[in-house]
Amino acid sequence: MNVLGGSQNARVKHLHAYQVEGGFHLHAGQFSAEDKKDASHARDRKRSPPDSACTRGTRLEVVKNVTTWAGGNISSADEPHILWMHGYVGCGKSAISQEVCIWSERQGRPVASFFFFRNAGDRSKIWRLAPTLASEMAAVVEEMAPFIRAAANAKPGLKNSSTSLVMQMQRLVYSPFKAATERGPIKKLGNHPFLIVIDGLDECEDKEEVQDLIEGMLTFFEENPFIPLRIFITSRVEQHIQSQLSVPGVLLADLGDHCSDDDIITFLDVLFERERRRNPVIRAYISEHGEWPIPSDKQKLVRHIGGSFIFASSVFKFIMGSPAQAGPPTTPMDRLPLALKMNPGLDGLYAQTLERSEHLPHFLTIISTIALLVEPLPTSGIAELLGISTYEVVNVLVNLQAIIQMPGTDNIPVTLFHTSLRDFLTTQSRSGRFFAHPRHHVRLFILCLKCELALSQHNPGPFLSPSERKPVSAYALQYSVTHLNQGDGLFKFTESDSAVQLCREALQFYPGIQGLLWTLKMPFP
Repeated sequence: MNVLGGSQNARVKHLHAYQVEGGFHLHAGQFSAEDKKDASHARDRKRSPPDSACTRGTRLEVVKNVTTWAGGNISSADEPHILWMHGYVGCGKSAISQEVCIWSERQGRPVASFFFFRNAGDRSKIWRLAPTLASEMAAVVEEMAPFIRAAANAKPGLKNSSTSLVMQMQRLVYSPFKAATERGPIKKLGNHPFLIVIDGLDECEDKEEVQDLIEGMLTFFEENPFIPLRIFITSRVEQHIQSQLSVPGVLLADLGDHCSDDDIITFLDVLFERERRRNPVIRAYISEHGEWPIPSDKQKLVRHIGGSFIFASSVFKFIMGSPAQAGPPTTPMDRLPLALKMNPGLDGLYAQTLERSEHLPHFLTIISTIALLVEPLPTSGIAELLGISTYEVVNVLVNLQAIIQMPGTDNIPVTLFHTSLRDFLTTQSRSGRFFAHPRHHVRLFILCLKCELALSQHNPGPFLSPSERKPVSAYALQYSVTHLNQGDGLFKFTESDSAVQLCREALQFYPGIQGLLWTLKMPFP
């Protein structure tokens, strides 16, 4: 059993552990599909959030403005290579990024992208960015591939988190692109620049490295003012980003200035029309009573939503309800008036939605686990980790589908529709009785140890490879140290005793790992 699997040079002292992430796969000097499968615009959005896209007929002007800038020739030295689009939570930044990528590909223009997302494994880490972009760029611009391979072969450590971000970007992205353009025109570009899209930069946990990233971009473009490369960045307004991007070399756009009621109306019209086609209850109601929702109710709904697409989406899901939802009111027509009475803003929506399941067994444990997991798990994985039945997890989540995405199959992880829900749950002043207390990390650490021990008991002998493990055991192997660190200072005597006892039991199966007990010798309070 390897309780601290996935880490190197790990030790525990005063409840601190140090973990160095592993690198990407490299086969014959090439970046593999593993480098980009879950972070680019081509990802499976059901498995790898955000599941954001522009609804047909919406955000047309914004997307046109971005793509026109992205495709324009760079004819002067002072023309901005970087466009930073900022905006408040839920205004549709990730949907714009996704649409820009899709539109560019439809026009035959190559694009590389990275969508940061908190609590989605290493997608919130800056060290994933350069290797992922290099992998995508090598795949769509064949002239770059040999330069990227040469850089990776000359210094394999470029792909690891131990290498500075500045060096990664310089050697894997900027220098190969510059070298390819200096050899001659890149065929796929035509007369257009290459576009890199970086979405959700505020979701990256490495704030100092984010500042290094932006500083490196500005320096590169200052030294290469005519290079055919443009970078589109989206994020919320946060000081460590704003301080770097509010400079003359960056074009600024406030998405909040482009959130019109007309777009919200179009968005709702598409959703209601889609639901009318497939919901026999709604069709029967319209046949008997006429148009639904009536124009006055729709206008009230638009005013209540106030320009937030994530709020609009969640309110719509609330109105439509869940097929398994019990208790009155049971139809969308009944729930529409309730939606109009919801407290405006996401916090009110989150609280009122969570109330629908808080009376159920294990509610707070399940919600806290989803909020604090480093990487999402499927319902069966959550159940196995917590030692409860899968149906109990489903029973809690089925009423929360307006804010939590519960897949129809058990091999897809449970994800949040928006990271603002995690912010809500982990901020006590906002969430109140729904607060996911940091002490829950201690419980998750103990549960990860138990999971590893159970695996050892059922599979004594050589370690199983990650591909042979179930999601929950793979999670326990990789992230037990993270929960240990997050629970620093919050352990009780009984919990420290439990951790040591679990390690002693593990040593019965793997007696050679004598360092395991030493690792857990810590001065608990």
